[in-house]
Amino acid sequence: MAKTNFSYEKRQRELEKKRKAEEKARRKQEAKDRPAGEAGSDEVAEDADDADEADEAADEGSTAVKQD
Repeated sequence: MAKTNFSYEKRQRELEKKRKAEEKARRKQEAKDRPAGEAGSDEVAEDADDADEADEAADEGSTAVKQD
């Protein structure tokens, strides 16, 4: 059975964290630049992001490879 490439998986997790952090920073900057009365569209987007994170967490558990 093939060995799992842990460094590849770790790098992918790091890239995903970096992408999420950049997206969060971008959303915060947009919210800061936008007047206070226009705060409707981000709430829906954040709910969708939370659902995506839950799906990814479930997927990570299923990608484990058993080593005999």
